Amino acid sequence: MNERTRLLLEAPITPTLLRLAAPNVLVMIVQASIGLIETYFIGMLGTEALAGVAMVFPLLMLMQMMSAGVMGGGISSAIARALGARRLHEAEALAVHATVIALSFGIAFTLFVLGGARWLYTILGGTGPSLEAALTYSNVVFGGAILVWLFNSLANVIRGTGNMMLPAIVTCAGALALIPLSPCLILGWGPFPRLGVAGGAWALIGFYAIGTAAFVVYLRSQRSVVHPSLHSLGFRWALFREILRVGAVAAVARYRRISRSHSARAWSDTMVPAQWQVTASARDSSIY
Repeated sequence: MNERTRLLLEAPITPTLLRLAAPNVLVMIVQASIGLIETYFIGMLGTEALAGVAMVFPLLMLMQMMSAGVMGGGISSAIARALGARRLHEAEALAVHATVIALSFGIAFTLFVLGGARWLYTILGGTGPSLEAALTYSNVVFGGAILVWLFNSLANVIRGTGNMMLPAIVTCAGALALIPLSPCLILGWGPFPRLGVAGGAWALIGFYAIGTAAFVVYLRSQRSVVHPSLHSLGFRWALFREILRVGAVAAVARYRRISRSHSARAWSDTMVPAQWQVTASARDSSIY
């Protein structure tokens, strides 16, 4: 049995819980900070840009929470149960099934948002420059939705093996690069082009792309407990069910929470979003 798995099964409960929880707390703080800092620099572009991006944040938060905290919880718990039962091959197969789920949800988010973005943001009160800003930011972010889902799903595969530090390190290292890169692309500092609201979106997608690559490299290395491979086992509904029976139920609850936030914004006056929506989005960004 791998030493990391043995510690999960045999180490004292309280120290183990604290050791596993601490990196996740750090990740929550870092990701909330990224959203707030990016909002600050987008605010330098003007009220319309800020209001436009604020309309996208609820959908972005929904995707991040579903991929990281909801479906991600189903992934990590399923892999942890398989390893605890000493079924390594099943854990590796679950990692492959988790990747398929991530790809499917990523494609679904891309098709849904890109197809209905103008209609949705218009309902939320977007008009003129604010609507165009929302569409610009949304098209880049949700065009790369697969990367968001892969990043969070692979991170939870690794967490399911008991390794909480690597996802935290990758997230924090990415944030250290993202925080200066985002304003450079938004405002055109130094040699970078001024991309406006699209700059913040491209910086975010770059963060997820590099992080995903880092997780793939780790999972293919000898340091990983599981080594997912398409050649190991065929797809089985029972393995999809192991993940979805936890993730799907929690996803419904998250969707209802975010949809209430959308509904409240749809009823707000169209002149209010620049202040009220940004405040609400900052609140949402603190809910991982």
